[in-house]
Amino acid sequence: MLPFAGVATFLRAPHQPWDGAWKADVGFLGIPFDITGGFRPGARFASRAVREASLRYALPPEGYYHPRWGTRLDRLHVVDVGDVDIPTLNHELAFHRITRAARALRWRVYLPIFVGGDHSITYPLLMAFDDVSDLHVVQVDAHLDFTDERNGTRFSNSSPFRRAVEALPSLKHITTVGLRGVRFDREAVEAARARGHHLIFREDLASPDWTEALPREKRVYLSFDVDALDPSILPATSSPEPDGLTFAEAAEIVRLVAQDNQVVGVDVVELTPHLDPSGNSALLVARLLVEILLAVFGS
Repeated sequence: MLPFAGVATFLRAPHQPWDGAWKADVGFLGIPFDITGGFRPGARFASRAVREASLRYALPPEGYYHPRWGTRLDRLHVVDVGDVDIPTLNHELAFHRITRAARALRWRVYLPIFVGGDHSITYPLLMAFDDVSDLHVVQVDAHLDFTDERNGTRFSNSSPFRRAVEALPSLKHITTVGLRGVRFDREAVEAARARGHHLIFREDLASPDWTEALPREKRVYLSFDVDALDPSILPATSSPEPDGLTFAEAAEIVRLVAQDNQVVGVDVVELTPHLDPSGNSALLVARLLVEILLAVFGS
């Protein structure tokens, strides 16, 4: 079936209701929540846009083949479980429902994929991984998102990782890749460094040894903020920053993380699809998710 026909589910995978004793390799969960964004809203529509764009990459019977790496992706059981039912004006209840849904999905799949939503959702998502000892996060992002407080609130898209390390003793380390811009919170940077986080700036990627900062042989949660990418290729995001990653760089980061670690969860956040009427931004995110699947499951 061609991409412009049929019902839009992620990669045209079957929609699987929560009831029943089912298991799968991959589960896709949408999280349409964006009330804590600090600039341009609209990320609540991301999961729907990514589903539609992903029809371009629906898994054929023979699977995918990546000629450069010689990897093949086939016989992968993917399900789409729909979206979290979000109470849009109550972040506490929204976060509770996000954690509950993420935990339920973890019990059923090897790799849960969460598509937001603004970056605040990563905090309740990580709370669903509280049973994973020695958890490491790789955050691909233009911004640190480690601010203690912004505009009188401690729960915004600037603070998810600050709240997560406070709440999760098992969250041992965070590596942030792609940092750039001029709007940094000095206290947040100093607090992250004091805790031992690795901060990898955009300029650092020119050095051949930057990958030494990536975790190895760890259980890793990958959080990908699409503003890590250059706005010339992905304009549809709340807080774009010039001089971002190319798609090839992003795919390589994903591959390096997956080849040396066990990826236990993935979120992709801050896609604001209406800011790109061409649909190319959503298409790029769908392709990025396919790259993640190739990196984790390719053989």
